Amino acid sequence: MTLGVAISVKSDLGVTPISSIPYTMTVVTGMELGLATMLFSVAVVLLQIVMLRKEYKPVNLLQIPIGVVFGLFLTFCGKLMNFFPDPPDNVLKFILMLFSTVFVAFGVFLYVPTGFIPLAPEGFLVAASRITKLKFGTVKVISDVAMVVISLVTCLIAIRSLGSVGVGTIVAAILVGTEVKLFTKYLGEKRNRFLGSEKASA
Repeated sequence: MTLGVAISVKSDLGVTPISSIPYTMTVVTGMELGLATMLFSVAVVLLQIVMLRKEYKPVNLLQIPIGVVFGLFLTFCGKLMNFFPDPPDNVLKFILMLFSTVFVAFGVFLYVPTGFIPLAPEGFLVAASRITKLKFGTVKVISDVAMVVISLVTCLIAIRSLGSVGVGTIVAAILVGTEVKLFTKYLGEKRNRFLGSEKASA
């Protein structure tokens, strides 16, 4: 997943909606993306605590170290991308962006069905779904749109450019979910056997 995010940054066509706010923190303040992702994870966990209050389960605090590990991998993948030249034209940028969606989708395909502690943004979506009584898919769409709008407005005000938002953001929002379904259709059974589960999900 972090490799996919790093590749999307390299494409310079916009990152996925869920990474848009951390990347906005990067382009506005100069903060390293891995660190911005860690801080965003902590903020989202605190928001979950405020939303759920007594219903909040302490085990979900593990989302913080998971966010730290995610941020460290993102830093590593970002440095890995520095070894590659910037794509010289929009065609190569678009191809690179498409590759990024495949990596993100494959990461989601592998990670979510394990039932492991969710990443903080996903944990927030679960909490928001519980509080609002809306379906998870509906909450995700609303959240993605909200994060993109917040990122876009912040970038326009702070640096007078689109910053973290671009055509890649829109394409990723459409493609990642579709690609996860394709991975599940063709590789889901093998994944489930590896996990020791007969239950196909994600």
